[in-house]
Amino acid sequence: MAQHRTFSLILIALCLAAPSWARRKLLVFLLDGFRFDYINDKELEGLPGFKEVVESGVKVDYMTPDFPSLSYPNYYTLMTGRHSEVHQMTGNFMWDQKTNTSFDIGANKDSRLPLWWNGSEPLWVTMEKVKKKVYMYYWPGCEVEILGVKPHYCREYYDYPSDANFTKAVNDAMQILKNGNTDMAAVYYERIDVEGHNYGPMSNERENATRAVDHVLSHLNQKIREMGLQNDLNVMLFSDHGMTDIDSVDKVIELKNYIDMNDIVKMKDRGPVVSLWPDEGKLSKVYNQLKPVEHLTVYEKEEIPNRFHYKKGRFVSPLTLVAELGWFIVERKETHPRRYGWHGYDNELMDMRGFFVAYGPDFKVNFRSAPIRAVDVYNIMCKVLGVEPLPNNGSWSRVECMLRSKASLAQSAQLGSCLLITLLLLFLA
Repeated sequence: MAQHRTFSLILIALCLAAPSWARRKLLVFLLDGFRFDYINDKELEGLPGFKEVVESGVKVDYMTPDFPSLSYPNYYTLMTGRHSEVHQMTGNFMWDQKTNTSFDIGANKDSRLPLWWNGSEPLWVTMEKVKKKVYMYYWPGCEVEILGVKPHYCREYYDYPSDANFTKAVNDAMQILKNGNTDMAAVYYERIDVEGHNYGPMSNERENATRAVDHVLSHLNQKIREMGLQNDLNVMLFSDHGMTDIDSVDKVIELKNYIDMNDIVKMKDRGPVVSLWPDEGKLSKVYNQLKPVEHLTVYEKEEIPNRFHYKKGRFVSPLTLVAELGWFIVERKETHPRRYGWHGYDNELMDMRGFFVAYGPDFKVNFRSAPIRAVDVYNIMCKVLGVEPLPNNGSWSRVECMLRSKASLAQSAQLGSCLLITLLLLFLA
């Protein structure tokens, strides 16, 4: 009898001591180009999967991306909690003048070099360092050795993975999570961004892509119940930026009409944000020629607004051009394919804002949160994974309201289970 009681007391102590945050698994979705209002209250009526997620968890009004509101800077902001000038991933296209090396949206071999990635430590590297496994599916950068570390598993991104591959990735991730083989799984989906570019943010094609994700979410919600993961798995979905309508035929700023392109050593990217490296002694000339151009703002490096958290970046060019919303910067029109949607503009513009939803045992139910910023997401992921966050630019006060308190229902259920087992042991004694 005494032995049973002693064992029961030890069991209770262990149950109470075990931190609930540290035991959860996390499934993360990055839905590229998913604007915040794609799942407004009206749209949710036709999206049963998203609707169930929103009613089961937390939805923020919107999430403001980092500047520039492009993919790679925000991929890294989301996973490091740091602004682009801190983590150094300042564009989809970058140039290192010292080594004459280019980063071209992950398409060239040099884009995997450590110099682009080692500016900060992403969450998946931290996880692996503390012996927590991470499985990543099509997530840009998971194939790169960052600070000497890769995730436990990476299904590399290739040109526009299909919806079938997305569905398979989700199913594979669920099975790995169920089997206890990983602590975190992360899945990337690009089609919403692609359709937004090609046909516009409010096009039928983009809406069809959203419905494809919705179908997967409905299936996911069912799988969570079937696998009995309701109390063990948190799910987070967010985007890197939004999307706006553009007229890439008429609202085009052709640089050749204003400057001599022979004065430019290197030009990177086209669209809302363009980086220019003028030839030696030509910076003032080019700057003064671009200053009066309508629908465009030209910045010398030190003129870039502090609120962009951008100008201190290692790869930021001597001149940065930023277009007005809906306008597009190119060298010459004839080299630019027709597009109906784009992003990359001032990150405070409403159309650039992304979305964030989350549900699971550590999140409140049917809760609407005030706006957050992309730098805030990292701290939430660390919290639910039980990982100590590295120094970052996020605000805990903006996100802590989403999470249940320590006296949550999940912990109450944990305590109830411990007490039930203890009573059984005492009864058997």
